[in-house]
Amino acid sequence: MDRPAEPEFAALLEDSPVDLYENAPCGYVSTLMDGRIVKINQTLLTWLGRARDEVVGRMRFADLLTVGGKLYHETHFAPLLRMQGEIGGIALELRTAGGERLPVLVTSKVRAGPDGRPLLIRSTVFDGGDRRAYEIELLRAREEAETARALADRAREAAQAERRRLQDVLATLRRSLVPPALPDVPGLEAVAHYHTASPDDLGGDFYDLYPLGDGRWGFFLGDVSGHGPGAAAVASLARYTLRASAMHDPDPTSLLAILNTAMYDRQVDEETYYCTVIAGVLTRTGDGFAVTFAGGGHPSPILLRAGGGADYLPTTGGVLIGLLPEAPSVTVHAELRPGDTLLFYTDGLIEARTADGSGDDGRYGDQALLAFAGRIAPATPAAAIAAMSGLLEELGEGVDDDTALLALGVAPDRDAPTRA
Repeated sequence: MDRPAEPEFAALLEDSPVDLYENAPCGYVSTLMDGRIVKINQTLLTWLGRARDEVVGRMRFADLLTVGGKLYHETHFAPLLRMQGEIGGIALELRTAGGERLPVLVTSKVRAGPDGRPLLIRSTVFDGGDRRAYEIELLRAREEAETARALADRAREAAQAERRRLQDVLATLRRSLVPPALPDVPGLEAVAHYHTASPDDLGGDFYDLYPLGDGRWGFFLGDVSGHGPGAAAVASLARYTLRASAMHDPDPTSLLAILNTAMYDRQVDEETYYCTVIAGVLTRTGDGFAVTFAGGGHPSPILLRAGGGADYLPTTGGVLIGLLPEAPSVTVHAELRPGDTLLFYTDGLIEARTADGSGDDGRYGDQALLAFAGRIAPATPAAAIAAMSGLLEELGEGVDDDTALLALGVAPDRDAPTRA
């Protein structure tokens, strides 16, 4: 933009003092000490919509204020001004000739005579409308932020409550998969352990030990495919099906056939569940127990012998339960003598990933487990479970599936020689 010619530019700066006062960007008003207006500029008159002759000498400054503003002026503004001689930036509200409210910021100063006696009050009045609008908007934004924060807090509390409710439901469902405690069986030590791979996950491992009468005891241990509530629900079905069926026919082969029918008939198109199971019967024989069990696609149990060493009792050939209309199983007979321990487990243990990638396809594997069992034998069920629990802890995050352990054993004969 071109600079104005010098004469025109100089003319712009030659505003008279009167013009500067009358047309200032703010209002000016002078009053006597009793508040009567003796001088007021055109800017303020325009804001008020009033004529000079109806204000000067006829009204007090307080008369220009709203009722609330007048009350504040008389009780706070005027006393402070008389006490301090000046006061600045006070928010008040003027009332225009049309009755509208005009928010303003007022700064006043007392002018004294040569003898120090107060003569006049000079006040500067700034339009506070924009500031008031800004404050209102700021307050609105703050209220909205507080409302949003309150809603977020309530949503978070609701989510936490829902999470607690879900955890309670999952805990209840998990308790349906295993007994709260194993029963006392005369002459037998029974110990179980459930290793959870993830606190928020719900697996499908299940086990039980229960009386059949006539000195016989039934047991089973199994693992449903998949994870989550669906797998847990199927595991709960499997557990109660086996328990109920055993009251009529405890034969392990019959139990697995009944469970296969129940699970196969329950299959849905969306997701197919199956399981691996070992079910058996314990019968007291002298100082030990005769064990008969049937395996349906489940890992073979390990017998930790009283004299040391460990061997698998193979169940190879058993078919997964619930996948086909018929599922042939493999029956095994064994003897538990004093000092022997029979260990059942789910595949979360042998399928755990190893840190060095050794084992079967980088998994812990059957052979490593057998070697480990051989090193700890002979071992009571409690000692065997403690050792296996320690092994799971060592495998750490490599155990990505829940693992159930069940150890059944007979106390060693105190008169029998111990292994060096």
